[in-house]
Amino acid sequence: MTAIDLNADLGEGFGRWRLTDDEQLLTVVTSANVACGFHAGDAVTMRRVCELAVARGVTIGAQVSYRDLAGFGRRAMDVPPAELAAEVAYQIGALEVFARAAGSRVAYVKPHGALYNRVVRDERQAAAVVEGVLLAGASLPVLGLPGSRLLELAGKAGLPAVPEAFADRAYTEEGTLVPRGQDGAVVTDPQAVEERSVGIARSGTVPSLAGTPVGVRARSLCLHGDTPGAVELARRVRRRLEAAGVRVEAFA
Repeated sequence: MTAIDLNADLGEGFGRWRLTDDEQLLTVVTSANVACGFHAGDAVTMRRVCELAVARGVTIGAQVSYRDLAGFGRRAMDVPPAELAAEVAYQIGALEVFARAAGSRVAYVKPHGALYNRVVRDERQAAAVVEGVLLAGASLPVLGLPGSRLLELAGKAGLPAVPEAFADRAYTEEGTLVPRGQDGAVVTDPQAVEERSVGIARSGTVPSLAGTPVGVRARSLCLHGDTPGAVELARRVRRRLEAAGVRVEAFA
């Protein structure tokens, strides 16, 4: 039976402000990418999400980002590699405290937003992320886009490289994500998201924005938690995957 992980970005709040419905999404997903305070999240939020994840048997991952609270980590930034490596390690370490206190651990690392897209092609920034993971002191799996420099360098460093796909994001014909500022970058039709999810899990393909099939063989499937109707969409996707004979389980 084909197996795939369902992950979502969680803990994307700050203080009294909350963006994601963490409680409900944690009843659907198998892995939680927890914001570590640089693009969203704070100590109280990280602790709460880790406790909820452990209670629901969901794997905890560190979602690391450029230091950009005002821009939600989605603005292009030029951070010196040594600084970026230290900041990645810092974020992983912060989340590890709360994961362990809840009775679990940080099981993987995933970059967020602008950093995620940057390390697809930028070797120096990708190497800095890998260095940060190693600096944090564990051989953690790294989640990223198939064919990215990040996954290539993670594998060379002895870290498990886990390819990821997006059911609700449009792809270019080259297999990269369409920039969010471009029309059609986010797929909003629930039925289309369901069909794309099954296609990714069963055949490793997804239609590009131009309509041509793109190879995206992935072990994990991301559903964004900050889109309207995210919880119901996640439920629909999981039901559709299981109905198609796909086993939904965490990769780590």
